[in-house]
Amino acid sequence: MIRISKLTNRILYILSISLSLAFIINCDDETDEEAVYVYPGPIGHCLPEDSVSMPIDVQMVSIPPDGSLYHAAFPGGTEEWGEEDDVTLNDVQAYESSAGKSIAWVYFSHNWFRDLAFPTETVNWIRSSGSVPFIRLMLRSSAEQFIDEPTFTIQKIVDGEFDGDLCAWAQSAKEYGDPLIVEFGTEVNGEWFSWNGSWNGGGKLDGYGNPTLADGPERFVDAYRHIISTLRAQGAMNIQWVFHVDSEDIPEEDWNRFENYYPGDNWVDWLGVSVYGAAEPSDDEWPSFREKMDPIYDRLAALNNSAPIVVLEFGVTDGHSFGNQAQWAEEALTDMLELRWPRLTGFSWWNEGWENDDNPEHDTDMWIQHNHELEVVFQELVGNNENVLGQAIFK
Repeated sequence: MIRISKLTNRILYILSISLSLAFIINCDDETDEEAVYVYPGPIGHCLPEDSVSMPIDVQMVSIPPDGSLYHAAFPGGTEEWGEEDDVTLNDVQAYESSAGKSIAWVYFSHNWFRDLAFPTETVNWIRSSGSVPFIRLMLRSSAEQFIDEPTFTIQKIVDGEFDGDLCAWAQSAKEYGDPLIVEFGTEVNGEWFSWNGSWNGGGKLDGYGNPTLADGPERFVDAYRHIISTLRAQGAMNIQWVFHVDSEDIPEEDWNRFENYYPGDNWVDWLGVSVYGAAEPSDDEWPSFREKMDPIYDRLAALNNSAPIVVLEFGVTDGHSFGNQAQWAEEALTDMLELRWPRLTGFSWWNEGWENDDNPEHDTDMWIQHNHELEVVFQELVGNNENVLGQAIFK
C-alpha cells in the first residue's frame, strides 16, 4: 500500500548487511551521506530446459467450497515500520489469537535489496505452522516509493539481465516442493511502485514494442510473462501466480487502467486487489469498503471470467475522527461473508502500524491486537464462522 508520510518522514530502505549478496557504497555530498545498493551479480544460472525434470502431481490451493471464504493476513512484522519481510511465527500466532482463527496463507514480501535468494527459511516455518506461503516478489533496490528504480528495472527484467537470479530462485522453489502463492508487480496501477507504467514509458506509444499500446503497461506485461516463463522453465510448477491491483488507478489516466497491465489468462491463476479505507488519522475522507470494492470488482470480473478474486489487502486505521475502525471492518466483513461479490474466494487483513510524523496521534494503527472492539468483530464474524476457512484446501 502507499505510504506517502512514511516516505517523507523516514528513511524507508534498510541496508543489506550480507556482503556476499550486496555491497554498500557510501556516497558523500555537501549535506549528507546516502547509501546506494549495488547489485552483486547473478547468484545462480539457468539449467538447459531439456535437462529440467518437471514435477508430477503438483498440489495447488483449491477454490473454497461454495459459500466459504479463505481467511488470511499480513500478520505484521517485528518493526512497526518494517517493509513486510520480517514476519515471524510470533506475529502469526498473535494475529490468530486476536482474530480467533488460523490463517490460510501468510502474506510477506521478498525484497531483492535484502537478499536475492529464495526465502527458504521463511517459507519452511510458514508451511510448518499450517499456512501456505504467499510471497510478494519485490524486485527493487530499496523500499523507497515514488522513485525511478535504478537497478531492477522493468526493461532489464525483459532483457533477461536477472535470469540467473530468477533461475536460482525457481530451482529453490521447485526443491521446496509444497504449494506457493506468488505475485509480481504489487498494486501495479499505483505510481508509488517502480513497476508502474509512470516510471517505464507511461502512455507514450513510440518507445517500446507495439505502437498501438502504451509503453509503460506493455513493458510490465512482457516483464511479468518473462519472470513466469523463466521460473516455469526451471520446473517451478508449484506456484500459483497472482495479478494484484489497487482499487484506484493512480495516476487516473486511461493508459494506467489496470486492464492494460493484464498479462493474459495463461499467466494468471488468481486476481487480487487492495482495498483500504482511511490509511492515516489525518486523511480527509472516510470511504467505506463497499464503495471502493463495488466498481473494482466489476472490472476484475470482466478481465477474466473464471479466475478466483481475492481481497489481498484490506484495512483502515484506528483513531480517525470521521469513523470507527471496528464498524468499518464489520461492514466490510459482513458484505464479503454475505457474498455480495460472488467470485470472491478470500480476504487478507493488513495487520500493521507505522509513524507518519512526530505526533503519536497521527500514527497509523491497523493492528487488531490494539483495538479490543476490532478483535471482537473478527472473533464473531471470522473466528466463530464455519464458512471462513483458516486452512487451505488443496487440489
